[in-house]
Amino acid sequence: MGELVNRGESAIVPEGFYKQVSSILNAARDKAYTAVNFAMVEAYWEIGKSIVDEQGGEERAAYGEALIAGLSRRLTADFGRGFGIANLRNMRQFFLAFPIRDALRSELSWTHYRRLMRIPDPDARAWYMNECADSRWSTRQLERQINTMFRERLLASKDKEAVT
Repeated sequence: MGELVNRGESAIVPEGFYKQVSSILNAARDKAYTAVNFAMVEAYWEIGKSIVDEQGGEERAAYGEALIAGLSRRLTADFGRGFGIANLRNMRQFFLAFPIRDALRSELSWTHYRRLMRIPDPDARAWYMNECADSRWSTRQLERQINTMFRERLLASKDKEAVT
């Protein structure tokens, strides 16, 4: 029946059973975190799209800057931190860097995407996005792989398995 663990005078629970229940709860928490995180990533993409649409796609229009500044003031007043001018510009850039919403990877956080959108080459950006999600890279690992030109080294190597 498994080893018994005494956690208090009246609570005797088999260790294997406790680990099973604990594992279920941890998996549910991870799932909830991922779902909430990706919902925010999708919201930021939608906000970026809305900004681009409202600006008419013009890159440096004076109206565009005034629009972002005004939107920032109102969103910050209504929703709190996280909607500063710089972050709204990031959301706009996010949409421009990843114009196909369905191509976004739910495994990645906003921090991942903020780093990925600084990659100028769309093919390299897509490759790093997919490799990051498939390999479950943290944002630090992603940063390291980009800075050490992992993709470029891999493409240049004859022995693909040896490149790390």
